Amino acid sequence: MTSSFYRMTFIASFALLIACSQSTTDPNYQASESLPSYSQDNFQQYIDETKLWLSQHRVFKTDDIEKELQANIPFELIPENPNGDAVLLVHGLGDSPYSFIDVARHLVSQGYLVRTVLLPGHGSKVGDLMLPTLEDWQNVVSHHIALLKPQSNKLWLGGYSTGANLVTSEALNDDEIEGLLLFSPAFKPGRAAVKWARAASYVMTWADQDPETNYIRYNSLPMNGAAVYYDTAKIVQNDLEDATYNKPVFMMISEGDSIIDSKFPTSVFQKKFTNKNNKLIWQGELDLSISKTTIFSMDRPDLGIVNGSHMGLMFSPNNIEYGTEATIIICNNGQTKEQENACEQGADIWFSSYGMIEEGKIFARLTYNPYFEQSMEKLDTVMKNER
Repeated sequence: MTSSFYRMTFIASFALLIACSQSTTDPNYQASESLPSYSQDNFQQYIDETKLWLSQHRVFKTDDIEKELQANIPFELIPENPNGDAVLLVHGLGDSPYSFIDVARHLVSQGYLVRTVLLPGHGSKVGDLMLPTLEDWQNVVSHHIALLKPQSNKLWLGGYSTGANLVTSEALNDDEIEGLLLFSPAFKPGRAAVKWARAASYVMTWADQDPETNYIRYNSLPMNGAAVYYDTAKIVQNDLEDATYNKPVFMMISEGDSIIDSKFPTSVFQKKFTNKNNKLIWQGELDLSISKTTIFSMDRPDLGIVNGSHMGLMFSPNNIEYGTEATIIICNNGQTKEQENACEQGADIWFSSYGMIEEGKIFARLTYNPYFEQSMEKLDTVMKNER
């Protein structure tokens, strides 16, 4: 018998042993009867119907229902001085349209019509990530590309993490897309075990289950969500294998990112993305020796920052929830329970990627980009220079 058979047998046996411990009546971990529609004829109808569905199916984390809905529904920003172009932005696994709030505000200030989508299974309760298929995620992106094309002279696609996989595959197969804005592209997972998520999902519901306290994103992950993410990674890798992409690309990655294999997308940037105006923002200390790269050091003891994170590059230091004066501190960061408790109780903390361990330091997730404005300036040069 093959090694794959033994590996699968182990996964199944392990899953069966722990299945009972994962049962719960907490509504956060229960799936809705169905997912919301995403194929409306116009974007405002999509916003309105999604908001209504979330109001009926979401497990709210605070008493401010409207605030939570606004953070999780798709949104559109219309520029005061339009340049005729548009950008469609797609968030990542476990996240919400709020992931793009600061990037979207910058883009609209530059004259772009900006829209975001909500990937099915997100924005309501983490149990709903048991429901979506790869086709659900692909279809919501392709449908809203089709809706936005007639509204713009040129259409750009932007994606964060899993969203970057989805938009890259779309752009590689649609010559009408003007270019790509990629943030922490999850072309390849940081952990090889993710490739077994689909097989494990048949016997094991949860890849990770934590208290659901963050109104902007999920803390837990059903195995189905991990499996569909891996499907997007396999597809974008296949799409890239025999392709080169000559449209403009802006890419931003953290060296310290523990969620993705950060070296793989930099290799893609160097070998597959060929436009002379491309820009790579590398948050870290390693010199990649790749042309068109700007390096921003994330060894910033002056800010209490040890390294960059998967999510941190998305948000401005002025972001009310995640910035330097953050109201949301993510203490669940891969350290000991004692350190996590100390973080939650107000101990002095450092900021890092998930999983950072250093003697004598208590870590919380880095949730903002100290170079956000400089990064947006680089993004502008890519979009304005075009081809």
